[in-house]
Amino acid sequence: MSDDAPRPPPCDIAFTPSVKAAQMRLGSRSRMERLESDRPWQTEVTDDLGAFLAIIDTFFFATASAAGQPYIQHRGGPPGFLRVIDKRTLGFADFRGNRQYITVGNLAENPRCHIFILHFATQQRVKLWGRARYVEDDAALLRQLAVPGYRALVERAIVFEIEAWDVNCSQHITARYSEPEIAPAIDRLAARIKELEAEVARLKGSA
Repeated sequence: MSDDAPRPPPCDIAFTPSVKAAQMRLGSRSRMERLESDRPWQTEVTDDLGAFLAIIDTFFFATASAAGQPYIQHRGGPPGFLRVIDKRTLGFADFRGNRQYITVGNLAENPRCHIFILHFATQQRVKLWGRARYVEDDAALLRQLAVPGYRALVERAIVFEIEAWDVNCSQHITARYSEPEIAPAIDRLAARIKELEAEVARLKGSA
């Protein structure tokens, strides 16, 4: 494609001709076209996306073999372990796990991949399409993506080049909260219980 040729919209990475045909057959294609016009998919990290990634401690990473066999792997770590390297690039430390290395093997023959982030507390989900590679021999990059104080062995880095990303509505997401997210509310309740217990003891003493 020449520099002067019109570029396809970023959503075309997911809305293939087959997908558009399905949307047309099932009656949603006109709505998708309006959404594509009113809220185009992004290709770079915005301030909002960067702030969202800073609180994320879990996501799902999808790869596929050269034959197209899909694989989805959960990735977890401290909040913010999925780092913004630049406006088009994310990266994360590949912590040692079950040592099946399906993701590594898939990336070696097929760089196309997907990151799906679901944040239950805020009922938000973000979808990112792109290409990824693993890096094992870049000490500076491994230090950049390492998480100080987190007890996990970093085997390599995964670098993800963003091609398109979009957000979904909160429909059908049940709100759930992690221990750190709910801890402040529990602490307030515990403090209030102590206050009430002290008030009950005072009233009994003065009776």
